[in-house]
Amino acid sequence: MSRVTAEYLLETPFPPAEVAATMAGEQSSGTFVRVAGETDELRARSAAEVLSVELLGESATPTLASAYLERKSVGGPYHLARVRIAYPTGNIGKNLATLASTVSGNLYDIGEITGLKLLSLDIPAAYRTRYALPAQGIAGTRTTTHVQGRPIFGTIIKPNVGMTPEDIAALVDRLCAAGVDFIKDDEVCANPDIAPIARRVPAVMSVIRKWQEKTGRQVMMAFNISDETDAMRRHADLVTAEGGSCVMASLNWCGLSGMETLRAHTPLAIHAHRNGFGAMSRHPRLGMGFQAYHALYRLAGIDHMHVHGIGGKFVDSAEEVTEAARACLGPLSEGGPDDRVMPAFSSGQWAGTLPATLKAAQGPDLMFMCGGGILAHPQGPEAGIASLHEAYDALSAGETLADAARTRPALAAAIDFFGKR
Repeated sequence: MSRVTAEYLLETPFPPAEVAATMAGEQSSGTFVRVAGETDELRARSAAEVLSVELLGESATPTLASAYLERKSVGGPYHLARVRIAYPTGNIGKNLATLASTVSGNLYDIGEITGLKLLSLDIPAAYRTRYALPAQGIAGTRTTTHVQGRPIFGTIIKPNVGMTPEDIAALVDRLCAAGVDFIKDDEVCANPDIAPIARRVPAVMSVIRKWQEKTGRQVMMAFNISDETDAMRRHADLVTAEGGSCVMASLNWCGLSGMETLRAHTPLAIHAHRNGFGAMSRHPRLGMGFQAYHALYRLAGIDHMHVHGIGGKFVDSAEEVTEAARACLGPLSEGGPDDRVMPAFSSGQWAGTLPATLKAAQGPDLMFMCGGGILAHPQGPEAGIASLHEAYDALSAGETLADAARTRPALAAAIDFFGKR
């Protein structure tokens, strides 16, 4: 029987094995009591199975309140356990929204639970093939950008909002001249009145086509098309018509179904922005971990996935960023298709954070995106991009950045400016 296995961190005042059984029943064939029609045959075919319950400790106070427990006057201690439950894929079919509902859904609302975090999902290879694959993934992104053997160096349009299409096109022109590989819109700039996408895409793509004719290289521009589904399809068609290669969407606000629809509609690379993920992930005993989160969106067919950055401006530890990057760089299912996606490192990145980033990714298959690290370089964006190349060349040659800075002026200026912040 084909089954998706979900791993959870569970907190409850009841015996965790009993609550795990409740979870399995709630999300498959059962409810809080056995009902008419719930035959032994049906349960054998469709019931979820608790595979393991590992006790991790207990605490005197609950993480979350529960009116259910208050009504029953149930108190601590509150047990912490790691629980694995297997759900038959026959219950779900090829239905990403229902898969997400099955492995999470009402579980967060069960009265006996005072803490629950979905940590990871194990997707069978045969079941994975029922869903979309990346249209470009790592190999296709490298082919499109003509970048092989090193990271893809990119930046973000700044200021975030407020620039006209002409302003943005002028900045893109300067970045293309400087040798950038990838540019993306900010997540809050999709279709603003000052720079509507109907004007912004043609203006920017005119510049990119100009540089493609000059150099033979096409800079990949991720246009933010986050919107309702029909609008996203129209915007993707505009990008295609203008010769573009990539679109960006905010996953949490467009949703799984929106991303599936977009993937089915366009062969463009989908740059997946996870803004808002912290609301799901930051609490240690509530929400969803990155591995489970990214697995769901990889089934929607994305090509690039944000993993934040090491030493950046966000809350993630180096270990969390490393775990996210390596999850993207591995197959979703053992024995399944090559569905690796390009991890996009962003958030306060500059040449000085490149060594730790390369170590995290265990190689150069990554997007290294520097907003301020390029655009705020004291010698200008051209030197910002040069500092990244100088840093990578030095690291590839076995040099430290400090030693390399003696003979590489753009890198030296970056270290002097960003290294003190």
